[in-house]
Amino acid sequence: MIGRLLTPVAIVVAAASPTLVHAEATPIATATRMAEWQLARLKDPGRASKATTNPRSWEQAVFWVGMTALADAGAPPQIKAAILEMGRANGWQPGAKPYFADDHAITQSYLWAAEHGAGAAARSPTQATFDQVVNKPSVTTLAFYVPPEGYDAAECLTRWCWCDALFMAPPALLELSRQSGDLRYRAFALREFWATTDFLYDPVERLYYRDSRFFERRDQQQRKQFWSRGNGWVFAGLARSIPLIPKDSPDRRRMEALFKEMAAKLRTLQKPDGYWAPSLLAPENAPPEASGTGFFTYGMAWGVRTGLLPRAEYEPVARRGWTAMQRAVQPDGGLGWVQQVSDRPDKVEAKDTQYYGVGAFLLAATEIAALDRTAR
Repeated sequence: MIGRLLTPVAIVVAAASPTLVHAEATPIATATRMAEWQLARLKDPGRASKATTNPRSWEQAVFWVGMTALADAGAPPQIKAAILEMGRANGWQPGAKPYFADDHAITQSYLWAAEHGAGAAARSPTQATFDQVVNKPSVTTLAFYVPPEGYDAAECLTRWCWCDALFMAPPALLELSRQSGDLRYRAFALREFWATTDFLYDPVERLYYRDSRFFERRDQQQRKQFWSRGNGWVFAGLARSIPLIPKDSPDRRRMEALFKEMAAKLRTLQKPDGYWAPSLLAPENAPPEASGTGFFTYGMAWGVRTGLLPRAEYEPVARRGWTAMQRAVQPDGGLGWVQQVSDRPDKVEAKDTQYYGVGAFLLAATEIAALDRTAR
């Protein structure tokens, strides 16, 4: 059953024996303990919202994306079992809104499951949703306008008009294209990815605005506002998308160039303590923030491992990020310093946690482990 992967005795021993924990503290062992901590609290996430407790929401989906990476990295078999159990409990259904990228994030774990024991049943509802999106694409501007009815009624949300969407949807569409052999999904994903990038990417700062509402926003020092987690979504999304595009594709070469351009900028923005500030261009007095830092650490480590980023320049960035992520682990074993659900830089406290922060932690751990292997 999900959430019962550690016996009470094992939990007590691990908590009471620092030497045991230290002896096991490889990135994969550390990530497995973090995953077990979160699995035991799936229905008790702390500062929860209605969306946070929805098992098909993006908040939980990002945790499950991290779980698939952890399973692939050699975690104990109960990690895979938990993913399959979650998918079956959800009936392999995407989120409720077929055109909303956040509701596509959970399908990344379903598609993984389809090739790891669950079979075609895990893929079918995702394919039906994406068939609807691809066959009758939304026609609307990418400009983000919040009507009187509220944020969720913004017309552009039926397309990828916020940068977070570039993590949520493209890897799923690209993976479905790979599994099915149907190139329509890949063509749609790439077309929409570049539309969003052309609209939200600032070529001067080499960062993404969260959405068009932030184009003219400035802080008291007249600095542009670039949200750490928002750019983390994009950077991690690139790492997940690039391997799913043919190596000889012009889109892949363009995406790799974008990844390297962002990495060069992000490298300069990492604070001495290893974290990235919630507002990337405003590091002074910034608290630790684990979600953006986790995604950047994952992307940097992946870039080094795959040869896109020079090891001498970027491995220290990834290592500092991982050390910072480990410092964010709280006394109860969970991840703290995770900015809560938002669309911009906001306050963050040591006790703040969320599924997506844990997902970022798991992704970072798996790539740091891979770096450890390639360094030998």
